[in-house]
Amino acid sequence: MSDQERGVLYPSQLPEFHRYLPDEGSAYAVRWFWLPEWNLAPGTSSRQEVLPFPASNFTVEGESVTLVGPPTQRSYRLLEGRGWCVGALLRPAAAYAIAQQHAGDTGLSGLRDQSLSLVIPELAPAVSAIMSNEDRPAEERRALAVRELSDFLLGTVEPPAPGSEAALANHLEQVLGDPALIRTDQLPDRLPASLRTLQRVAERYFGVPLHAMIRRRRLQESAARLRTEAGLNLAALATELGYADHAHFSKDFRAFLGKTPSEYRAQSFAS
Repeated sequence: MSDQERGVLYPSQLPEFHRYLPDEGSAYAVRWFWLPEWNLAPGTSSRQEVLPFPASNFTVEGESVTLVGPPTQRSYRLLEGRGWCVGALLRPAAAYAIAQQHAGDTGLSGLRDQSLSLVIPELAPAVSAIMSNEDRPAEERRALAVRELSDFLLGTVEPPAPGSEAALANHLEQVLGDPALIRTDQLPDRLPASLRTLQRVAERYFGVPLHAMIRRRRLQESAARLRTEAGLNLAALATELGYADHAHFSKDFRAFLGKTPSEYRAQSFAS
């Protein structure tokens, strides 16, 4: 599964969507920048469903700046009319730092499935001016808007100190992306910390329990494979992802995605 589609349940239904990797200087704060644009005919809409990794996003849309806390379930947005959004998928050290600045002691765990409007007077007008300037080519507008957001984050969030909990959280994020990781007890062999320490770091810097992040990544992986591998054996997939049996996998899949693996595969290939 490519990172471009990670967590997107129906990629074929996306509007115009662009993703930009951060440069080397901002990679400690941002995993990637993303920028959807849409211009839908009157009376039409586009429903976008995602099962995102439990990470936080920082977004600018129109005159609004928002910190979107870690999601614990699938979500959707109905797009209508014309619009855009410039967002950054934050790395855990940056997400924690921004949450501390704006949400205080509630931190990221207090922002689960929540969005926090931020008062940053200089940011939204600057990004909006760039995105509304149709004298510039579209790709140039997008690149400049991403640069504006990147520069703001670089001026707001410092790199984590080597050996700090924040640095460990960023390292943990990388390890959690490994498809071979299916249980929490595999983590201490890959990271310089005990399982108890990693559980504490997950709650503080991601805002969700460690086991929930592994579970979410397994479901993302299964959804991606179901929509691209028509002949995939469901029982074999369940075993590969660490489920006790097909029934357990199917129950977990339906709880998060609202349909069984078979139903999801049929709908994906029909779209």
